[in-house]
Amino acid sequence: MSKKKGKNPTILIITPEITYLPKGMGNMANVLNAKAGGMADVSASLVSELYDLGADIHVALPHYRKMFHIDIAQLIDEELRIFQEKLPESRLHLAEDRIFYYRDTIYSGYGGEAANLSLAFQREMINNIIPFVKPDLIHCNDWMTGLIPAMARRRGIPCLFTIHNIHTRKLLLNHIEDRGIDAAEFWKYLYFMRPPHNYEESRETNPVDLLTSGIFAAHFINTVSPKFLKEIADGRHNFIPPHIRTEITNKIHADVAYGITNAPDNIFNPADNPNLEMNYTEKHPLKAKKQNKKVLQKNLGLIIDENAPLLFWPSRLDPVQKGCDLFGHILYNVISKYYHKNLQVVFVANGSYQQVFRDIVRFHDFYDRVAVVDFNEKLSHQAYAASDFVLMPSKFEPCGLPQMIGSIFGSLPIAFDTGGLHDTVKHIDLEKNTGNGFLFEVFDGAGLEWAINEAVKFYDQPEKIREKHLSRIMKESKEKFSLSKTAQSYIDLYEKMLKRPLVVKY
Repeated sequence: MSKKKGKNPTILIITPEITYLPKGMGNMANVLNAKAGGMADVSASLVSELYDLGADIHVALPHYRKMFHIDIAQLIDEELRIFQEKLPESRLHLAEDRIFYYRDTIYSGYGGEAANLSLAFQREMINNIIPFVKPDLIHCNDWMTGLIPAMARRRGIPCLFTIHNIHTRKLLLNHIEDRGIDAAEFWKYLYFMRPPHNYEESRETNPVDLLTSGIFAAHFINTVSPKFLKEIADGRHNFIPPHIRTEITNKIHADVAYGITNAPDNIFNPADNPNLEMNYTEKHPLKAKKQNKKVLQKNLGLIIDENAPLLFWPSRLDPVQKGCDLFGHILYNVISKYYHKNLQVVFVANGSYQQVFRDIVRFHDFYDRVAVVDFNEKLSHQAYAASDFVLMPSKFEPCGLPQMIGSIFGSLPIAFDTGGLHDTVKHIDLEKNTGNGFLFEVFDGAGLEWAINEAVKFYDQPEKIREKHLSRIMKESKEKFSLSKTAQSYIDLYEKMLKRPLVVKY
């Protein structure tokens, strides 16, 4: 990054999800918490790191009053104060619409409601917030921001579109217009499900695909890992519609598509994490991990045995993506095979497959060996510190963060060789002193069971050897999975799009 005096270009990051913002980015920065998945953590971490580097970052997101945990009467006074005193200098911009105010979740299972949430958000972006901020560059995230790149291209504002997940909605122009967005201004830059003859002909008969529009209109795009971008272009995943694959491939051929691997937030550090019973570093981690393990076992009603191999499931229990169905098929075999070792499994996750694991535990009376609990942020941190292995058998994975967090905590990932897992997990080779986890290449229960067996073989190594490798992996992972490196990759891309350097602190 070049050191250059002068005003930084203003960058507006538009995201439907975020978990927090750094101090100094607005009066409400300390109370924001709108999260449905990994995008929220990534958005928060990236914004924080970019802001700390000195970039002129602004953030826009919906005003989820209920999820921000603010009393409504108090909020009114706070809003007035922001508008009257602080907002002109604030970097935080909240899209106002009643549809956001009393929501418990960001996304809706009802297609119509989800679309209306998206349109209300984008209406405020296009009509109010973007004209107010006057950004030099706009950074959009996923389908809920899919109309904005077309507007940005029409107005000559460079736009980056980040693809976290392949989800989309299709809407007609008349529906978009009825929600207060003048799509006639930029309709030529939208992606229609068939080639439009003209505006009027397409208005009520030709649906617009929001995610594909974002990809089609954006000046640059990125996925959240290089391998996932390549897998899309290669047609590796049949769930990705052909038109989305085509548009992403077109961006690759135009040399405006990148894969930038996410990184976990800096709080995921066992040395100073406030949630742990005992903090530790890469120097001699086993003593502390054993202590953390015993505390977790006691709290969850498991057999208290510091030498028991402990597997941790950290991500949502979604059988479509996360591979929990594979693990469900082999859970009994794994527990039975290593019954003499008191092998244990801890799920700290919600999702449709949670009940399946609860039923397995109840049927086989595995209560002292398998714990299935709802997601809890503090408990999740404790499980990373206590566990020996993190389970990540995803069928596809745009990026994934748990495998990186696990490596930093000395809990080694057991993962399917795909997407972001391929980019961040390498199979351990004890002789060459390389690798940080256990990869299987055939997506079935036998493949996952093989990887678990490989993990247990590693666990059976003499403690001195195992700790040597854990120390190396923790040290390497902390350096490799660095939020500052991810932020720098985005800054480099911003500079390329703007064709000028950004001024950052050193």
